[in-house]
Amino acid sequence: MSHFSTLRTKITDAEILKASLRDLGISVKSEADVRGYNGQRVRADLVAVLEGEYDLGWSRNGDGSFDLIADLWGVAKKHNQTELINSINQKYAVNKTLAEVKNRTGLKDANVKLVLQ
Repeated sequence: MSHFSTLRTKITDAEILKASLRDLGISVKSEADVRGYNGQRVRADLVAVLEGEYDLGWSRNGDGSFDLIADLWGVAKKHNQTELINSINQKYAVNKTLAEVKNRTGLKDANVKLVLQ
């Protein structure tokens, strides 16, 4: 019986996800196995290698978005999974917004201040 859960996300940019994980001090692997309960593994496009025996993974869907794949019970043994996933999503949103602003014509040399509340 698999302990892995799959959650839909709004993440679409693998490079920004990788950069966001690295910004948070999390090691990232591409095309790797997500570690789960009792040595179970599932393949994912991107893997956040977490401290302990469990990882978070993301697999691309046909529509270009990524699903989060993880043994959430196992992740919760060592991490506050809600805070961890929220911090990843927040860092991704900030990095994606900044990348989009920089790519807009006429804004390349603009100073942008992003305020999060």
